[in-house]
Amino acid sequence: MKKIAIALAALAISGFAAAEKLSVAATAVPHAEILEFVKPGLAKQGVELEIKVFTDYVQPNVQVAEKRLDANFFQHKPYLSEFNKGKGANLQAVVAVHVEPFGAYSAKHKALAELPSGATVAIPNDPSNAGRALLLLDRAGLIKLKSTDNILATPRDIADNPKQLKFREIEAATLPRILPQVDLALINTNYALEAKLNPVKNALAIEDARSPYANWLVARADNKDSAALKKLAAALNSAEVKQFIASKYSGAVVPAF
Repeated sequence: MKKIAIALAALAISGFAAAEKLSVAATAVPHAEILEFVKPGLAKQGVELEIKVFTDYVQPNVQVAEKRLDANFFQHKPYLSEFNKGKGANLQAVVAVHVEPFGAYSAKHKALAELPSGATVAIPNDPSNAGRALLLLDRAGLIKLKSTDNILATPRDIADNPKQLKFREIEAATLPRILPQVDLALINTNYALEAKLNPVKNALAIEDARSPYANWLVARADNKDSAALKKLAAALNSAEVKQFIASKYSGAVVPAF
């Protein structure tokens, strides 16, 4: 009996050791929801996925760079590049998962043509998403930028503004809350979904599936090739996740693989 007990204990210890923990930062919708979907399958592969939900775009990168978390899933490459440049970091894009078509919303107007002269337009205050917002407004015909190749355009890069739109640069997470206070707000889809806005139905202008702003799983140079992260990357690019995205978000989120 003693030998059997020792053997069982050894098995339990080896089984516990085989489970590798992987902590991933994410914004709530859709990133954390997608991670929750793959979590049971990863557990069967010996990876215990710990999902940390954040409401901002700064701390997920900071905590991965400082090795407090293993990876994050919330951002596109232009944003990642700006973070690395600004913070002297070297976070690495691992795999592209989905595109969240960026949209323009209004609580006061039903069409862009209704925007009055001097209308107030709120855009994200981080460089990559501000540029993305202005590019969408350029494609929608509301403004004309000096160059549509500049993904970091600011209001100073507007060459023509026929409606004399007034721009307010606001933290991205705050944009849904201030929507009633402005004429138009350019909102990232994850925050729009959290605010119960349907990008397909409610956006007055929206990017299409050809948007270059895919959201990536991101890690550090020292851990991006770990076995656990490779398993997570494979799960996020699986046929099951593609079907989950298509059925749950109905076009508001589009697979990037």
